[in-house]
Amino acid sequence: MDHISIILVDYNSQELTKMCVRSLQALKAKNFTYSVIIVDNASQKPVKLPKSLQDDHVHVIRSESNLGFSGGNNLGVTYAAEHYDPDYICLLNNDTTVDPDFLTHLHDNLKDEDSGGMVAPKIYFAKGYEYHKEAYPKSELGNIIWYGGGAIDWPNLIAFHRGVDEIDRGQCDKTVETDFCTGCCILISREILETVGMLDDKLFLYYEDVDLSVRARKKGFKVLYCPDSFIWHHNAGSSGGSGSALHTYYQTRNRVFIGLKYGSWRVKLTSLSYALRTLLNGNPVEKKAVSHVLSRKMGKQPYDKI
Repeated sequence: MDHISIILVDYNSQELTKMCVRSLQALKAKNFTYSVIIVDNASQKPVKLPKSLQDDHVHVIRSESNLGFSGGNNLGVTYAAEHYDPDYICLLNNDTTVDPDFLTHLHDNLKDEDSGGMVAPKIYFAKGYEYHKEAYPKSELGNIIWYGGGAIDWPNLIAFHRGVDEIDRGQCDKTVETDFCTGCCILISREILETVGMLDDKLFLYYEDVDLSVRARKKGFKVLYCPDSFIWHHNAGSSGGSGSALHTYYQTRNRVFIGLKYGSWRVKLTSLSYALRTLLNGNPVEKKAVSHVLSRKMGKQPYDKI
């Protein structure tokens, strides 16, 4: 029977982690066993689960430094490999709640792929956490799409979610190959991790999911979106949110990095042109981000220097 290790990364957000683990207690495991690995990413207050959430298959491990999204997940994957030798890894944001059958649908989807692959579910905004909740009828809250597949607009160096901010009316209800699986929730086959490796630590935060998806596709693996599986995202993570200096820095730096690493020669020229315009006209955080990627200064950057 297959084993799936679910990885949650916590950084100063253990109430969200408890919420997520509580929802996982209702998980229906069909044709697989599972474990939950919680990575405490150097939180100020160490993560401690109440007795009601403790179980033999739920583990909390701690890093003494903040490894970012990529490094935190990689630490969890390494722990899972050493203790469970899993057939699949599920990366799951700790600010999510899940449908009890979400993992069964993802697992069934990948079992149909002889060569392995990776797959992401349909993801809704959790009720009341929509970006523009006042714009929707109250009856539709909780039914607004956050991710309905991923698309990469290479000429504009943008990766975006299909269906985002739309009321779900069935427009994203086909299982299809997609440009990237969102790191909010991905089921990844062991074959991918053994062939293309784990998340790139150089990115630290943002675009790690795009990078892994592109590497997987280049090696011939399928990158899939499965709408039969669904979860809810509370958009309450620990990265400061859209518009923060932290968000701006890593988004700017890493999108240029991805364009230069994987783009066609035209995309590489676009990346360099964007970098030059940003150096001339960007705000201080954007300028620093671009100067760092051009000088290959990647990985984690101290918050007080951003």
